[in-house]
Amino acid sequence: MLWVIFATSVFVMLALDLGLLHREGHAVRFKEALAWTAAWFTLAFLFMWVVYFWRGPGKALEFLTGYLIEWSLSVDNIFVFLVIFSYFAVPAAYQHKVLFWGIVGAVIMRAMLITMGVVLIQQVEWIVYLFGAFLVFTGVRLLFQAGAEIHPERNPMLRLARRFLPITENYVRDKFFVRRGAQRFATPLLVVLLVVETTDIVFAVDSVPAVLAITTDPFIVYTSNVFAILGLRALYFVVAGIMQLFAYLRYGLSAILVFVGVKMLVADVMEIPVELALGVVASILLISIVASLFGSGNRVRSSTRRERAPARRE
Repeated sequence: MLWVIFATSVFVMLALDLGLLHREGHAVRFKEALAWTAAWFTLAFLFMWVVYFWRGPGKALEFLTGYLIEWSLSVDNIFVFLVIFSYFAVPAAYQHKVLFWGIVGAVIMRAMLITMGVVLIQQVEWIVYLFGAFLVFTGVRLLFQAGAEIHPERNPMLRLARRFLPITENYVRDKFFVRRGAQRFATPLLVVLLVVETTDIVFAVDSVPAVLAITTDPFIVYTSNVFAILGLRALYFVVAGIMQLFAYLRYGLSAILVFVGVKMLVADVMEIPVELALGVVASILLISIVASLFGSGNRVRSSTRRERAPARRE
């Protein structure tokens, strides 16, 4: 029954989003994106209470912890999406459609990866240590790669698309395919969608093991993943408007990955309760956001003082 409730909720929200509210492509404004972000947050927390009453407080805490981990890690996707859309000069009115179908593909792909991860953990016990070590390595690498450049042109899917598909030179409204005479052409918007999809696969390799460190219950892992990535589209348009406020968030994401990796590595020696894991993840996320806000405020004040400073006479 929980699977039915979850699937129905997701289908209704997606149908409402694309079929009614965004039937005509338009640039998503900050207030609209903020409202949708709040709506997805509310839906996720309502679903947490459904899990609470149906399967108990333990599973509800697992869902909330997994959701916060996935949500925080998904923020890193947003900065990559910003680079991709900038590189391909995607008009603002078309970005919502790309993200919508990209997230639909991500929902399907996460189901496959989560199934593989759960089966591996159940069948091969030592794989937990491999996942844990991989998360610690990824967290440390993320810390030292802060500020590193992203190169969408190196995406292998982009190279394959350009090699095997006839592609129009320009965007054709929000179409992925167009017909010219007897031949069918892909548009650059399809290429952008393919790059977004392959990029999400790379991020899923990090995020799925992170939630498996909290629970191996397939329902909790999948639903927390899906709720986080469903809200990613709206969150993208929020962060795109205030991206300068998240300067230190990457350090928080690095700490979260290292923490859940260590939790996996020490599981046989010391079991970290879900309540403690939730507190640690929430605290790291809050501290990184607060630090980013204060840091951005200091940078703005410093910049203002420099602008107001009188010019030095030669």
